[in-house]
Amino acid sequence: MKKTGIFYGSATGVTAEVARKIGKALGVEDADIHDVQQTAPDRLGDYDLLVLGSSTWNNGELEDDWYDFVAGAASLDLSGKTIALFGCGDETMSDTFCDAVGELYDRLKGTGATFVGQYNADGYHFDHSKAADGTTMRGLVLDEVNHADLTDKRIADWCAVVSKA
Repeated sequence: MKKTGIFYGSATGVTAEVARKIGKALGVEDADIHDVQQTAPDRLGDYDLLVLGSSTWNNGELEDDWYDFVAGAASLDLSGKTIALFGCGDETMSDTFCDAVGELYDRLKGTGATFVGQYNADGYHFDHSKAADGTTMRGLVLDEVNHADLTDKRIADWCAVVSKA
């Protein structure tokens, strides 16, 4: 079984709570769930499966705590590692819905890691998202503002796929 680490940035606590839910679904110990504000990027090396999550802010930006962390992470050789992305957003921000997931993907795709956990975009309502890749999202995207009732099922479905990667 792959050693899994979850890394998140959360300004309001929503993404932190989602990270804990994902951790529970994947059987990840609390000690392996990391707030990027308090974690060095080289901790990524401790894990085989990296589950990375950010909320989307302002005009489609990463949560502030991610910038230093992802700059350091982007310089690492993550060959042999697997990355699964998740993010929180608000569909009423229809031109930037969950763009942070796309930002993480763009910044880390040159690290040599393999990305898993694409998620079907059906059921989401937005005009544009950097997280979208055709009819799929580059990871799990959640709208805790408008569709919190769908979160637990989406997490369970996504974790079932990620755990097999």
